[in-house]
Amino acid sequence: GSEGLPTAVNITWSSINFKTILQWQPKPSGYFYTVEIHGRTSDVKRKCILTSGTECDVTDVLRNVKETYTAHILSVTPAEMDKFEEPPFAVSEKFTPYSQTVIGKPEIKNYSQEGSKLNVVFKDPLTPYVFPNGSFQSIQDIFQHDLEYKLYYWKDQSSGKKDVTTKSHNFEVNVDSGKNYCFYVQGIIPSRRENRNGQESVVLCTSVGRNILDEYGTEVFIILAVIAVAVITLAIVLPVVLCKRKKAKKARAMREKELLNGV
Repeated sequence: GSEGLPTAVNITWSSINFKTILQWQPKPSGYFYTVEIHGRTSDVKRKCILTSGTECDVTDVLRNVKETYTAHILSVTPAEMDKFEEPPFAVSEKFTPYSQTVIGKPEIKNYSQEGSKLNVVFKDPLTPYVFPNGSFQSIQDIFQHDLEYKLYYWKDQSSGKKDVTTKSHNFEVNVDSGKNYCFYVQGIIPSRRENRNGQESVVLCTSVGRNILDEYGTEVFIILAVIAVAVITLAIVLPVVLCKRKKAKKARAMREKELLNGV
């Protein structure tokens, strides 16, 4: 019977931007798993029925993101699924999507540095949940005023970071005119105890007045200097070599002529 079947261990919730995957071990042999999602105030929902895998996408049954859920992972055989006896199961830790999902990377849409102003425009990560019109909800749509963003910026090739905060989708900060700056954006939920900081966007750098030496440093200068010396040396040596060859050729021709006259 199913009473002797192994139960799941190492059950973990993995959630980014409300896309939530449940994972566990071990790989089943001779039996299957079925996942039940239990909410405090919602009906039990079954997912990944009779799966031989060890993970289950449960995103669509966690739509009430402020609800707290637990997962029961049942170990079953197909013949016993319809019996009234409860199969052996393991219970996950509690999971509340609103307070535990990780905030993904914001996308930098465009940026510019004009004079002493650095402007950065970015876009929210999207979630798997949709509005009635079919468009995807962003994390801003779900978190509303609980979500804010930080811009971390620093002078290129410097280690001193500054940061500013916004609840909109653009930053405008004062910087030193003519100096290049690097930056990234990160979502933050200050009210959280854990997972307050989201994933960092890509790091980008401005290129105001940047030249090849700014980009690649002294290595390029050394390479250019070596090439210049080689070109100058060639320009001096080559005419000398050609002149010597011309004189040698002329002298050889004269000797050959003298030999012929002597004969």
